[in-house]
Amino acid sequence: MAKAPAKKPAAASKAPVASSKTPAARKTAAPAASNGHSAPSVQPVLNQQFHAPAPLQKYGTVSQRLPIGLDEKTRQQSVTNLNQLLADTITLRDLYKKHHWQVVGPTFYQLHLLYDKHYEEQSALVDTIAERIQILGGVAVAMAHDVAELTSIPRPPRDREEAPIQVGRLLEAHQIILKNAHKFAKEADDSGDDGTNDLAVSDVMRLNELQVWFVSEHVVDTPLARAE
Repeated sequence: MAKAPAKKPAAASKAPVASSKTPAARKTAAPAASNGHSAPSVQPVLNQQFHAPAPLQKYGTVSQRLPIGLDEKTRQQSVTNLNQLLADTITLRDLYKKHHWQVVGPTFYQLHLLYDKHYEEQSALVDTIAERIQILGGVAVAMAHDVAELTSIPRPPRDREEAPIQVGRLLEAHQIILKNAHKFAKEADDSGDDGTNDLAVSDVMRLNELQVWFVSEHVVDTPLARAE
C-alpha cells in the first residue's frame, strides 16, 4: 500500500515588516525635514546664563537704535530722570500693596479696597515709564535690589502700622514723586523731549495728584456722626 506523502513542517510565522506608511513606522522613524536632513532637536538648551557673553547693552547707556529725532545727550538725560521716576513709582506701588495687606481698624474695608486700586494704577504707570525708557534707547531699572538702591522714597519698617501712619507714608512718597516729576518735565521741555514731558505731566503728575486727594481725605479729623 502506498504511503501518504509526509507533510512539510509549517513555516515559522514571520513578524510583519512595518511599512514606512504604517502608523507604527511613522512613530519610530526619525523625523526628517522636507529636504531630507534630520529635523532640529526640540531639547531646550539649558544653563546658558552661566556662560553668557557680554550683555547686549549696559545699564546707564543709551543707544540710537530707534530714529525718534532726539540726540544722545537728550536721550541720556531723559533716561536718567525716568529711571529715577521708575524706581520711585515701583516703590510707591509696593508700598500700597504692603498697606493693602496690613491695614486694620474701622476704615479697613475702604482703605483695603482703595490701596489695591491705587496699586493697580501705579502698576500701569510703571509699565508706561519703563517703555518710554526703552523707546529712548535706555535700559529700564527692574529688579527689587536695584530699585531699593535707586529710590528716593524712605524704606518703611516691616511692621504693621496704624492706618494714619500708612497714609502719612503714602503722602510723603507721592510728594517726592511729584516734586521730581515737575523738575523732570521742565528739563524734558527745555531739551525738546516732548514725549517725556508729556509722560511726566499727563501720566505721572495727574495720577499722583488724584491719588493724593483720595488718600488725604482719610486723615481729615472731622466728626463721624455728630457735628461739633
